[in-house]
Amino acid sequence: MSYREIYQASLDDPEAFWMQAAEAIDWDRKPSRALHEQGDNLYEWYADGMVNGCHNAVDRHVGNGRGDQAAIIYDSPVTGTKSSLTYRELQSHVASLAGALVAQGVSKGDRVIIYMPMVPEALEAMLACARIGAVHSVVFGGFASNELAVRIDDCAPKAIIAASCGLEPGRIVKYKPLLDSAIEQAAHKPDVCIILQREQETADLIEGRDLDWHAAQEGVTPADCVPVEGNHPAYILYTSGTTGAPKGVIRPTAGHLVALHWTMKNIYDVDPGDVFWAASDVGWVVGHSYICYGPLVHGNTTVVFEGKPVGTPDAGTFWRVISEHNVRSFFTAPTAIRAVKREDPKGLEREKYDLSCLRALYLAGERADPDTIEWAQKILDVPVYDHWWQTETGWTIAGNPAGCEAMPVKIGSPTVAMPGYDVQILDEAGHPVAAGDLGAIAVRLPLPPGTLPTLWNATDRFRKSYLTTFPGYYETGDAGMIDEDGYLYIMARTDDVINVAGHRLSTGAMEEVLAGHPDVAECAVVGVSDDLKGQAPLGLVCLTTGVNRPHEEITTECVKLVREKIGPVAAFKNALVVERLPKTRSGKILRATVVKIADNQDFKMPATIDDPAILDEIRDALRTIGYAQG
Repeated sequence: MSYREIYQASLDDPEAFWMQAAEAIDWDRKPSRALHEQGDNLYEWYADGMVNGCHNAVDRHVGNGRGDQAAIIYDSPVTGTKSSLTYRELQSHVASLAGALVAQGVSKGDRVIIYMPMVPEALEAMLACARIGAVHSVVFGGFASNELAVRIDDCAPKAIIAASCGLEPGRIVKYKPLLDSAIEQAAHKPDVCIILQREQETADLIEGRDLDWHAAQEGVTPADCVPVEGNHPAYILYTSGTTGAPKGVIRPTAGHLVALHWTMKNIYDVDPGDVFWAASDVGWVVGHSYICYGPLVHGNTTVVFEGKPVGTPDAGTFWRVISEHNVRSFFTAPTAIRAVKREDPKGLEREKYDLSCLRALYLAGERADPDTIEWAQKILDVPVYDHWWQTETGWTIAGNPAGCEAMPVKIGSPTVAMPGYDVQILDEAGHPVAAGDLGAIAVRLPLPPGTLPTLWNATDRFRKSYLTTFPGYYETGDAGMIDEDGYLYIMARTDDVINVAGHRLSTGAMEEVLAGHPDVAECAVVGVSDDLKGQAPLGLVCLTTGVNRPHEEITTECVKLVREKIGPVAAFKNALVVERLPKTRSGKILRATVVKIADNQDFKMPATIDDPAILDEIRDALRTIGYAQG
């Protein structure tokens, strides 16, 4: 079947489409139907089936003859360590750790917070929870104590699994003091903490609460897989809300397994046994879907990488990992590729490695600007596929179904909607707009399997956040357009569509222009307050390493470029060179925070910010051109 036929089948008869897709995983009890309507625009998938996530990710492959295949390759340039685990070894490790949890009273439905760096044990912890039906909530290792405390109070974990430390280039991040402080701040107290002691930093254990990772497993009975209902939460993953407490996205077990299995071949074009690498972190949704569950459910080998795109030790580290481990499909964030491009604009590091194994590069996490895609295409000589999804959806909303029918790439577009996603562009009144017109991106309900059914203990907030703006639709919070060929373009977050003298303009379109300047490595455009026009665009640009021309020349050229490409209507008059952009740890640029600094408004320090010191640098830079005066 062609992509168009597959996609249309998923909309015409979602019941038949997703029941067929469900045949690819193992069930303890097959569901009687796929979709269950709960009323009031709430839906569940495979609710009456019985299934186990760990069995599907580990045990069934051992039973089907893949026991000696590598399940996890660990590559840590920060420690100089490389190792691998077969599916059989992974099964043994996970069953043992699950047994340790059971011995501490953890059972089906109990929550377990996981606070770990990028080590194989992080995946073992996730799978051990899945094995016994516990609900894990991974919190990015090194997250601030107060933010961890908020999550402890929200999901009330019976146990916490943590490591003694994480490793950054040139420094050790001590996790245990952060964890102890978080537990002290939280009203809820876990019964037990299991601590993986790393040789780089040994933590002090609190008697009566803390157990060493290995000691906790001594003498315990390895745990068997516990079947859970299809709608049983596999995990809770917190995504920062724009205001107030973080939102606990729920991932239901069965739909998550079915959808991820479907994507591995159809989107990422890998076969069982192939090596797949998502260069992300287990603390983010990409780490859940495509470091842990997706590859393992499909029978692939997954790469756990503890390092950075540059500096561990150089801008060639991604290419080394791909070459050494025979990676077929590689998935990372555009910001990571931009970091490599900034350090090595001519791609000289790439020339050191044989990348003939690589079939494609996949980008997601934020908009992939055309300049970054074109650079990656040129130096890698493989297709570069942008695709778009969210923490809430757990897998691709729009992408290129390369494994069933590779669509022509249109640079700037993540291509087309995936099965089950009826994507529409709506005006402010909720009416569909014409092809090529900018509007809010929404998805007609129900969402497909694997997406969030609600938020943890917050169904009213779920409705308010996602379902009320456009009744009958899921509101993505993104703005964009669909062209005559059905290709989707993500232009900005809805908040980043600015109104300049009555004209609705996409900051993303301006960023595309700025990114095309030969001296610009990365950039951001925000809308700042303007007494005359309401809002005015302001560009922040970071320069490619080695550029030493006067900044005034470069910013003048940037202003001229935007006026040439977009026109005077953009009223683009200000560009500012900065050393770096404020980002979250997953690489998203904190545009809304920049706006508040520029407009001299109070703001809450973003919980996920990579380096808070950068905000002072941005404020100082903005003051040089008349903003942030206060």
